[in-house]
Amino acid sequence: MQTEQDNDFQYQRPSRRHRGEEDKPDRFFMLRNILNVIFIIGAVVGVLMYFYKDEQAGTIVILVSMMFKIVECVFRFMK
Repeated sequence: MQTEQDNDFQYQRPSRRHRGEEDKPDRFFMLRNILNVIFIIGAVVGVLMYFYKDEQAGTIVILVSMMFKIVECVFRFMK
């Protein structure tokens, strides 16, 4: 037979770290944002070049913009 305490029991998930609970601020935040903007602009320009101009040049622009994204990911892991 269940008691009142058993009915009130709720499973509590382990706590997770949220962005507001970080120990120190991200020192690369502004640099990461700039690299992300460069990546997004480069990717859009590369796709437009790929479909409307030259496929090879569009592919090169997309690959170069991907390098900016990889650098941003490195800074994210260095946090």
